[in-house]
Amino acid sequence: MTEQELLAQPAEAYMNAEQRRFFYALLSAQREDLQQRIATEFDAMREVEPNADPIDIGAAEHQRQWQLRLLEREKKLLDKIDQALERLARGEYGWCQHTGEPIGLKRLLLRPTATLSIEAKQRQEAQERHRREF
Repeated sequence: MTEQELLAQPAEAYMNAEQRRFFYALLSAQREDLQQRIATEFDAMREVEPNADPIDIGAAEHQRQWQLRLLEREKKLLDKIDQALERLARGEYGWCQHTGEPIGLKRLLLRPTATLSIEAKQRQEAQERHRREF
């Protein structure tokens, strides 16, 4: 099934078996790609050449810290993908965790790990902004 075919389905077909298979394939492909990127980054970090020049050592350490932050972000995304796959297996994928309403196919195509509908996410962000102001 293509994205166009997915979006062309009627609203009553939301999260039917075909759509669940589509998102399973999408999430699995993203997971595999992410795992490969993480492995590549780890391999690159292991291949650090020793330097005697303090400036080179400092630059290498700065690069290493940047790579570690990137790996941390990618690990968090990997965890979110795993959680989405678990929700899919339980039949909870595609439904807002706060309201129980459909998240929507367009939103899931843009952010397959989404757990909130657009409205619930906007409310959550407004509450976070309000807490920061006080």
